[in-house]
Amino acid sequence: MCVNLGEAILPRRGARWAAGAMTAVCLVLLLGSSAPSGGAPLARPLPLDDAEEVVPDRVGTWNICNPCGGSGHNFGRATEIATYAPQVIGLQEACVRDVEEIRTYLEEVYGLVYRVAYGSVLRNWNRCGGLPWRPGGFGQAILSAAPMTDRESVEYPDGGSEDRGYLAVTTRVGGRPVRVFNTHLAQRRQEEVRAGQVGVLAAEVARHERAIVLGDFNAVPDAPELGPMWALASDTDPGCGPSTVGTDACAATTDWNSTFDYVFLRGITARTHRVRPSPYSDHHLLHTDLNQG
Repeated sequence: MCVNLGEAILPRRGARWAAGAMTAVCLVLLLGSSAPSGGAPLARPLPLDDAEEVVPDRVGTWNICNPCGGSGHNFGRATEIATYAPQVIGLQEACVRDVEEIRTYLEEVYGLVYRVAYGSVLRNWNRCGGLPWRPGGFGQAILSAAPMTDRESVEYPDGGSEDRGYLAVTTRVGGRPVRVFNTHLAQRRQEEVRAGQVGVLAAEVARHERAIVLGDFNAVPDAPELGPMWALASDTDPGCGPSTVGTDACAATTDWNSTFDYVFLRGITARTHRVRPSPYSDHHLLHTDLNQG
């Protein structure tokens, strides 16, 4: 029999990890090969500054990188997300199978329950596995602790060298309804393509008084193609903007020290933000806590 001793023997900070560790052991014993990746790994102790539970006014964005897979990568990604436990997080370069595995680890190892919405823009066997005639979906995903409604998945008319699009849902952040967008723009050296994509996205964002736009824009803050976004919304970092390139105002969000990832806010202001490098992707996890007003 598996008994959860975490709450009984450890202070609150360690209880969630202990409970997760016990759950993982039980999964190995009870599920065997039916657990993710052939068996659930043991929970890793989270940092001392980890979130005890989902933070209701926290949102994040993370390009989880594909192909950047490897043994334990999805468990590592789940651990990164569990450390900060945002209410909402947008994932880019996301395979449906990877996201499902990440969600399983978040719930069964770390006790965090997320709903998911997918915005797959292509099905690709090389990227996402599956059978050649039934490849996995690839694109955007939004994880939300609150229910999501009015899902809309839009593929840009011109994706550039690879299909791209945005995913939008309505959910609650900080107890208030908000429209959340998650996008991934065309790769570098495709400025004109990105300009067209931003035009499509900005026209939809402009319809909402309160909106959060998450994503990998593949462009630095002063890139001309981002102009329509800056006209509609502010970055989570009030010191970062189209005129601050070349300074330290905009934190790098990639391993090559570029600022490509953003949390744009419309009708909402940010209280704090943080960028966290990760060994599981070539992009950093960016999260922000929002003001309640």
